[in-house]
Amino acid sequence: MRLPRSLTTAVGLAVVSALALTACAPETTDDAGTAEDTAATESADGATDEFPVTITHALGETVIESAPERVATWGWGSTEAALAVGVEPIGVSEQIFTVGEQALLPWVEEEYDALGAEHPVIFTDAEGGASVPYEEFVEADPDLILAPYSGLTQEQYDVLSDIAPVVAYPESPWVTPWDEIVTITAQALGRSEAGEQVLADIDTYLTDLAAEIPEAEGKTFAAIVDSPSEGLVYVYTPADPRVAVLENLGIASAPSVAELDTSDGGFFYTLSYEELDKLESDFVIAYTYTEEEAATFGESDELQAIPAVAAGDVVKVVGNVAVSSVSPPTALSYDWPDGVPAIADQLAAIYGG
Repeated sequence: MRLPRSLTTAVGLAVVSALALTACAPETTDDAGTAEDTAATESADGATDEFPVTITHALGETVIESAPERVATWGWGSTEAALAVGVEPIGVSEQIFTVGEQALLPWVEEEYDALGAEHPVIFTDAEGGASVPYEEFVEADPDLILAPYSGLTQEQYDVLSDIAPVVAYPESPWVTPWDEIVTITAQALGRSEAGEQVLADIDTYLTDLAAEIPEAEGKTFAAIVDSPSEGLVYVYTPADPRVAVLENLGIASAPSVAELDTSDGGFFYTLSYEELDKLESDFVIAYTYTEEEAATFGESDELQAIPAVAAGDVVKVVGNVAVSSVSPPTALSYDWPDGVPAIADQLAAIYGG
């Protein structure tokens, strides 16, 4: 169902007003304007696929008539994927959990700076995608909005589509595999070959990393977040990209994770402390958000009920940035030192690699 017509109309009028103001504005030749025009031209010129491009996804079918010049992103991963294939988004969603208000993820900021590019507009997202700042999108004036890993609702998608073509997730919100994010983004930008190269490079990196820890091959894991205040742990399923990417290291999600799953296809479920003895695996990956939390993880009697925790076979990902680098992994964060590489190092320590 679309949003009330009054809101849709308001957004449409805002678009018209923005275009009208642009048309009436005096021409400028300042450096900022020149840089923006140059970036847009390079974005279009770098496309190798033929347009129009049509992408079918869970919320509809999107036709991209020509190579986008002003790309906006929403959710996770598509910003990095766009940058990796040579397109600099002019607007990206805020990542409150990781870096706070109006700041860029460190690997994203590094890439913009390395390219000598203007930093993008940062769209307000204080609610993790629960609401969308339509007016900010209107002001940014994108010609494509990428959201292949997001929580867009049909209503949000419909309203954003009045602003620019929108590419949503292929099946369900927040579960698009990390490599498909790259593929979908590259396809939408007309840069499929570049996307394939990005994935080939990541595959080589992960294969080489796996070769350094052969003793870990075939080991099983459960990826969790402890929540003492709730008396439970969050368990991530194989549908979550943070779990899927680790299989490239030769390890696998434990059968018990699937057996205990109550999510009905979701990317996580909760398990009460009373059931933790059922979570059997060779080792546990614990996502912790502070050094103190990491230092004390597993000391409680409740967590000691998990067999791998009792055995001391725990791999820790520590800090908001490190957790975010693998949640999900992206085209720019897969080799972030405190993320996947740190997991590999800890596996080597456990299994003697």
